[in-house]
Amino acid sequence: MKKTVGRKGTPVIYILVICAIVLGCLAAAVPTARAEDNCEPDFVQRSGAIGRICMPPEGKWNGDLVVYAHGYVAPTEPIAIPEDQLTIPPGDPDGISIPAMANGLDFAFAVTSYRVNGLAVTQGIADLMDLVRVFKTTHSEPNRVYLVGPSEGGLITALAVEQRPNVFDGGLSACGPVGSFWAQINYWGDVRVLFDYFFPDVIPGSPVKIPERVIKNWETRYKGRIERALRKNPHATARLLKVARVPVDPADPDSGVEALVQLLWYNVFATNDGVRKLGGQPYDNLLRYYRGSDNDWRLNRDVARFRADPAAIAEIKAHYATSGQLGGPLVTFHTLRDPIVPYWHEPLYRFKINAKGSGALHTNIPGLRYGHCNLTPAGVLAVFALLVYKVTGNELPDVERVLPYAQARVEYQDLVRAYRALR
Repeated sequence: MKKTVGRKGTPVIYILVICAIVLGCLAAAVPTARAEDNCEPDFVQRSGAIGRICMPPEGKWNGDLVVYAHGYVAPTEPIAIPEDQLTIPPGDPDGISIPAMANGLDFAFAVTSYRVNGLAVTQGIADLMDLVRVFKTTHSEPNRVYLVGPSEGGLITALAVEQRPNVFDGGLSACGPVGSFWAQINYWGDVRVLFDYFFPDVIPGSPVKIPERVIKNWETRYKGRIERALRKNPHATARLLKVARVPVDPADPDSGVEALVQLLWYNVFATNDGVRKLGGQPYDNLLRYYRGSDNDWRLNRDVARFRADPAAIAEIKAHYATSGQLGGPLVTFHTLRDPIVPYWHEPLYRFKINAKGSGALHTNIPGLRYGHCNLTPAGVLAVFALLVYKVTGNELPDVERVLPYAQARVEYQDLVRAYRALR
């Protein structure tokens, strides 16, 4: 009989006593536990992160565990499992549930909130490892552990597969800044300094120090102000997109404005938090020469310049930079036109992998859709099926039962046939 933590109907005080005596306070029940199908009540990990385990119906578990590394959550949000990231498409109440999808294929599923929001890479790796430990204690030793993560979770996944092959048998990293975390910071910073050049006095403060009032009033004031400025001067918006090299969707005239608003959101919400956690200011454009404006000489003369703090760069190199030394199979997925975390991360990462002799363990899947982490349910399953094959040598069985639409099943089969050539 598998053990469970915080089963419904059990008094909280009893759970805490048993946890302290038997499990050494490995995990404590959360009073406001979820009652969703197949998901056990949430629990508190020893770091303070909130964990969740979802199991297939009794007798259906195939013995393998899928662990989900979620993407970025604003540091202003409370610590909680980001429910909007557990559906495809994200946040869609009618979307397909990722935990239900995993359980429908007979995998166990586990997710953690991480102990912190915002920049959470090092903490996220530690909390994911602890989540696997809790699963082993409360259920049993899984045959294989697959780590799957999008965006910031994609970087966490790549680093964990590199560093912890004793815990994770393989990983699926989707649209993560795996090529160069520092280059990703500079990309976001460039968008902000260029926005301030083309649209002065729209956002108060500095690109490297965000006033608290901008964070607190983003939705009610500054987001709309930015959108209006961009739409009022489409020529300057086009120059900004070109100089910053932000991908756009040719089929959607609004894609450029939407991408810039999202990128500026990251500057506003991630900057102060990142400076605190990195021990200094990491953005550097001191020697950057920008091209693509109507007058590049004037742009480079007048644009704001910043020098990164050495302590922040040292911290990035020590804990946030991928090495390319894989400890197990890693599949990376990235849309070719991702405006938030650009595709150029993939060739940068492949260069690292080849330099370390890990090329046979890595497969990159370039997506043709526009957008950040823009995967369909069939696309997610096809990429995951490739990971399962690389780890086990076996096909992922009975996938059609978790795809409710005939069109999605056809899409899955088409993608699987295409990916077989990449094995």
